[in-house]
Amino acid sequence: MAGHSKWANIRFRKERQDAKRGKIFTRLIREITVAARNGGGDPNFNPRLRAAIDKAKEHNMPSENIERAIKRGTGELEGVSYEEIRYEGYGPGGAAVLVDCITDNRTRTVAEVRHAFSKNGGNLGTEGCVAFQFKHCGQMIFAPGTDEEALLEAALEAGAEDVIPNYDGSIEVITPPFELERIRAALEAAGFTPAMAEVVWKPLNEIELTGEDAAKMRKLLDALESLDDVQAVYTSAVFDEEEP
Repeated sequence: MAGHSKWANIRFRKERQDAKRGKIFTRLIREITVAARNGGGDPNFNPRLRAAIDKAKEHNMPSENIERAIKRGTGELEGVSYEEIRYEGYGPGGAAVLVDCITDNRTRTVAEVRHAFSKNGGNLGTEGCVAFQFKHCGQMIFAPGTDEEALLEAALEAGAEDVIPNYDGSIEVITPPFELERIRAALEAAGFTPAMAEVVWKPLNEIELTGEDAAKMRKLLDALESLDDVQAVYTSAVFDEEEP
């Protein structure tokens, strides 16, 4: 992948997320509510809830908003009944796409997701059609220039699954999904601060897109991420670092 820069693609993903910052509280509240409903309201015994709370605090969500979301999830307060749905499909160039949603209206959500795919050169597929191409894990990205040997030693000591140096100088640290925050804290204590740290569905193989396919895929990702019911979008597509 001569033109593919992991660091450029990470920056692109973060810029998309930052552009949609206004939706972040809504998405975090839904995640906290569902996590509390499924695993209980005590974050000490619910890793998914702990991760959601940590992310909410990272985005400066008021504590009272977090507490209300937890209580709605556990049934202490009345609230909207949400369900989790994952949609799978293909984008331009045959790249795989996973779309995680939390919704109170399945009919509305599938119609909106299907429209986003069809309008932007993709196809909504059936359950299981691309999920096998992804691994559920914690992912941290460290900027080019990070001391690879020192990070490797600290990461493995903290319990990371893998450390992956990229040709552009950035480094990935892979963790079990709900060990991410613990391992991140250990690495930060050792002096390593990631540029991005998330629980993700990481593609096992990537497809580099250029030209028209890349432009169409960017539009598809933007269309999906702009939908109110969409929590996260994952793809096997990566972009040439020279693409705009």
